[in-house]
This record gives sequence, C-alpha cells and structure tokens, in this order.
Amino acid sequence: MIKSFHPPQRILMGPGPSDVSPRVLEAMARPTIGHLDPAFVGMMDELKVLLKAAFRTENELTMPVSAPGSAGMEACFVNLVEPGEKVIVCQNGVFGGRMKENVERFGGECVLVSDEWGTPVSVDKVKAAFEAHPDAKILAFVHAETSTGVRSDAQALCKLAQQYGALTIVDAVTSLGGTELEVDAWGIDAIYSGTQKCLSCPPGISPVSFGPKAVAKVQARESRVPSWFLDKKLVMGYWGGEGKRAYHHTAPVNSLYALHEALVMLQEEGLENAHKRHDHHHQALKAGLEAMGIQFLVEEAYRLPQLNTVIVPEGVDEAAVRSALLNNYGLEIGAGLGALAGKVWRIGLMGAACNRRNVTLCLSALESTLVQMGAPVNAGKALAAAETFYQG
Repeated sequence: MIKSFHPPQRILMGPGPSDVSPRVLEAMARPTIGHLDPAFVGMMDELKVLLKAAFRTENELTMPVSAPGSAGMEACFVNLVEPGEKVIVCQNGVFGGRMKENVERFGGECVLVSDEWGTPVSVDKVKAAFEAHPDAKILAFVHAETSTGVRSDAQALCKLAQQYGALTIVDAVTSLGGTELEVDAWGIDAIYSGTQKCLSCPPGISPVSFGPKAVAKVQARESRVPSWFLDKKLVMGYWGGEGKRAYHHTAPVNSLYALHEALVMLQEEGLENAHKRHDHHHQALKAGLEAMGIQFLVEEAYRLPQLNTVIVPEGVDEAAVRSALLNNYGLEIGAGLGALAGKVWRIGLMGAACNRRNVTLCLSALESTLVQMGAPVNAGKALAAAETFYQG
C-alpha cells in the first residue's frame, strides 16, 4: 500500500527552487476559500500592490500567472509576438534559447544575437542587429541568466530598444527580489519572473508585468492570441477591475496565499535591504570559495550574487560531489546545463536560503567532500576566509 509522502529535509542551495520560509509554508496551510470569495478578491488587490513594489513599477497590468515561470515567459511572447514580426533574441545561456523557441512557435521571425555562455549580452551586438534589422518590433533578453549566473545590462539594452522603437521582453526569473531591478526607470515593457527563486516561495506561480506600450500592442493585435489561457485580455477580466472579478480559471488559492506572505516579508525587509543581504552573503561565499582555490565562471562585474557559478576542479567527478553533499549533508547544489554540463556547479543564495549558516555549511561540506576525493583544493582556508569577511 502506498503511504503518505514525507519529503526529506533539504537545504536548497541550487539554482531553484530555494528554501521556503516557514511563514510562507504556514500561509499555504491556511483554509482554502473560493477564488471569487470577497475576502480572496481583497487579497488579490493586495497582491498586485505588492508585486508592483517588487518590480518597481506602476503598471496596472501587473499580476501573477497561475503557472510556473515558463508560463510567464510564454504569456509575454504569445501576447506580444504576431506572425511575421521580427524579434531580436539575445542568447547567452539556456533561457535565451527558450525565448527563441517562443518566437518561432508563435510565427515570429527570430534574429538571434549570441554571446559566449558566462558573459553578458553584448549591447554593441544588439545595436548592430537593430541597424541590420530596423524593422524589428521586439528585443528579448534574459536579465539574470540562471544557467550561467551572469547579469546583463538591462537598462542599456532597454534604452537601445527604445531608440529603435522596439518593445522589450525581459526574463527576471532569478533577479526579482535578489538584485536591482527597475521596471519603470529602465523602461521595460514586459517582464516575467518566478516565485521559487529569491521570493522563497514554492514553484508554480509566475509574476508578470506589462507596461503601457505592451498593453497597447496587445489591444491592437490584428490576429487573435493563440493561447486562450494566457490571453491577457481574458485574464484581466479576473485580475483587473477593483473589487469585481469575472470567472476565467480556478486560481491556485493556497499558492497565492504563499506569494502574498512572501511579498509581505519582502516589504518588511525592504527591497534594497534584500538586495544588500544577497550581496553580503555572496561576498562571504566568494571569499571562502576563492580561498579554497575554486574559480568563478563569470567576471566579477557581471556576477549574480544569488547564483554563483563555479568551475569544477580538474579531475573531479562533479556529479559524485553533488551526490555526496545531498546524501551526507542534505545540501543541494546545482549542476551545469547545456554547454556547461559537467563543467560547473551552480550554488544558489536565494531568498530564505541566503544566510550565514548556509554559507558556512556549504563551504565546510564542499571542502570536506573535495578533500576526501583528493581534489586539488586548499584545505582549511575556506571557513576562515568567510569568517574574516563577516567579522570585517
């Protein structure tokens, strides 16, 4: 007979999901009510206010999509890309490739701008693409590339798109709540994120925001949006309006409780303080890893504090290390994806997982495991380096 499932206790320091705060888990366990209940509708209005603050925007069309971040991505592309339109897509990792897939599946013509994995999107290459394709309607890029841990200059890229009269679609799945992100100030037209990274929620919800130009394009579409569920005109009947909602779908009520609680926690901490916390513990982790002799993939100026991609030492079985960390310490770190598979580890410091205890555990567990495997690392230095940083 199959019995109740009780997951093991893990410390999640991979690329996501991240550790979920006990407050958020408690929120999920609250009584389920109807998705058109007046009390729930009131919470929906609060959710929109909280999401606006997190995105740093006044966009009215700011809401959570009832599905994971990949659906948030698709919501942006399916509403904004019309058949035959040119879209400049920047790929410097796995998730730029998924943007390309979306453009092509919805009938757009993709103009691909490629950069080496581990480097930011080249503003100069994007400018050259616009000069070669001045009729491009949209620029799409990943702000924080989860597969590499690199941050691209969203502000400069959006400014460039504006100069050529193009809209922007931005992937902020890993950046929201963890590093600077200014939707209005940078002129981002459409953006999507996920709950399972720096917001410390379970996966399954995707916050999105559409600016005035993006909304105008949706309203002026000549062709019907090919997705019924993700059609923003229809969804806004449920998420739009103050106090009154038209039925569209049965919202994931308890998951939205969780997002509400996570955003309340972000509000309490303060967005800038959350950014400082992620950077502070990243610096300690960096000091320990470098003292151990572990090298980072990404140049320091472009690194994401919440996602540290490091190069596996020569001769080390990276999968065996991850397995040992999981089995011996209950600690999860991530493997490389795509072109980086087998070559890097991705160590997350996201949301509730971004704390001093986890930095100390990760450094000590990783060092002990590597030493036992005979890896060429500097034993006995990592924790001291991190402690020196914390005490400084």
